[in-house]
Amino acid sequence: MKPGLQKLQLIAAFAVVYLVWGSTYLGIRIAVQDLPPGLLAGVRFIAAGLIILVVALLLGQRWPRRRDEWGLILLMGFMMIFVGNGFVTWAEQWVESNQAALLIASSAFWTAWFGTFGRKGHALTTRVKLGLVTGFVGVAFILAPQGGFDLQYFWAQMAILVAPITWSAASMYSRSKDLTTPPMMMAAWQMLAGGVMLLVAGLLAGETSRVQFTLPALLALAYLTVFGSCLAYATYIWLINKTTPDRLATIAYVNPAVATVLGWWILDEVLGPLQFLGMLIILVSVIVVTGTGWRRGPLRTGP
Repeated sequence: MKPGLQKLQLIAAFAVVYLVWGSTYLGIRIAVQDLPPGLLAGVRFIAAGLIILVVALLLGQRWPRRRDEWGLILLMGFMMIFVGNGFVTWAEQWVESNQAALLIASSAFWTAWFGTFGRKGHALTTRVKLGLVTGFVGVAFILAPQGGFDLQYFWAQMAILVAPITWSAASMYSRSKDLTTPPMMMAAWQMLAGGVMLLVAGLLAGETSRVQFTLPALLALAYLTVFGSCLAYATYIWLINKTTPDRLATIAYVNPAVATVLGWWILDEVLGPLQFLGMLIILVSVIVVTGTGWRRGPLRTGP
């Protein structure tokens, strides 16, 4: 392939991941106004899992055969889909999409820390440690209450902070495993497992009585499923094999910027002075943490 065409493909692929995953926070915020979070996220990931499973089978990929791989699928489905995405979806009933994206950016810090454990672990450099400390200061600014303390809003923020912890821990744990099943097939089953968990949780919580089939919510659900969970994921998998870890790391701080702009443009979301300062601190910290060449594991890229 000609170098110019290859470069154009890389630019297009990064644009897809930047824009689509950056916009998923907006999509969730719109959808969750009319579709309850458990059912919304459950349907999204079951549908996405089925689509990716069909594609994987058409590509000739085999199903997981080992018992430990099925165990990992259940664990990853719980930690990455049920908690990592389900908590964000639940929290965005109250938390604006721009703040959700900024809090999720803390995944870079957790991934760095969890990356020090296990047989493939490695020590953090002084620069990365400084970035971690600075980043959590930025998170504290984001959490600063605006116009008085709201307990429900606080718990929603805490749920968003838990999500990248479980996502990062699961990512680093899976990194230590020697898998024989292709990544796309594993991802399909993880989405299906987590989606079923979310759907069951929604049904047990009695969410069916709160469902409102509005056009904006259904369009947002379709967008999250097809573009957020399928297209952007497939593009990201392609990028893993075509570019460097440091370039992939840019996703962690471009996505919150995209989410902030879209939230302001479409939903009139604004950041207060402390939140804006926190945003700047977090983005700089993520650049410091992800730009030092330590990363070898997957990023938390989109809800």
